[in-house]
Amino acid sequence: MDNEGAPPGIDQTKAHPSRRYNYWLGGKDNFAVDRESAETVASGFPTVRLAAVENRRFLKRAVSYLAAERGIRQFLDIGTGLPSAGNVHEVAQEIDPGARVVYVDNDPIVLVHARALLTSSPEGATAYLDADLREPDKIMSHPELHATLDLTRPVALMLVAILHFLTDDDDPYGILARLLEPLPPGSHVVITHATGDYLTPEQYAEAVAANERSGVPFRLRSRDEFTRFFNGLELLPPGITSVVEWRPEDAPEARPPVDKVSMYGGVAYLP
Repeated sequence: MDNEGAPPGIDQTKAHPSRRYNYWLGGKDNFAVDRESAETVASGFPTVRLAAVENRRFLKRAVSYLAAERGIRQFLDIGTGLPSAGNVHEVAQEIDPGARVVYVDNDPIVLVHARALLTSSPEGATAYLDADLREPDKIMSHPELHATLDLTRPVALMLVAILHFLTDDDDPYGILARLLEPLPPGSHVVITHATGDYLTPEQYAEAVAANERSGVPFRLRSRDEFTRFFNGLELLPPGITSVVEWRPEDAPEARPPVDKVSMYGGVAYLP
């Protein structure tokens, strides 16, 4: 994407996670600053593109599982990113055309593409909120959210590859609690998060240093730190695993090594 084609509100001097993720997935909706940041991360964690692909595959499996086996028909996807094949509403509405999805992101480019491309089935509905994860009350009180989702019925809260962009100063656990507070029992939570647990000390140091140079705040978290996000929730089998090993569709020999992905995943419900 050239700079002249940027929507209003884009700061072309700062990389954005959504556009960087788009670059790793082979998309074209990114700027030089995003590509430079992405390559900086790759210098410290060379298989980051594989991690992005496997994270996306996890999302599809999780949505399919929730819609087909848990009966979930409403999804709140925060940190949507740029539309590509297999978005939440496409996966869910293939199972039930009446599924309803609210997408949330804070990048104007995502807003433009989402409104043009995230088209619901006639029976269902999709909406897009221009909001930041750091503003949970704004998200949960937004009129469009309430016009699309019925918060008296179970909702799947999707936080896929986004919480690692919150530093400890952002209070990620408090933010999650505020997002969950309005949701009824039977709602579900889907979370993936980058970790250094699968890396050697040298690899971990390189990954942290590269992320610091990339210009995008980023926080690798341990298994214990990741598990804390599920406090008070009921984890569903297989519990907390690498995203590669969460209800996989491929045989073990066909899956990438967990250390090349370095991402935890988990799905839980509100009792």
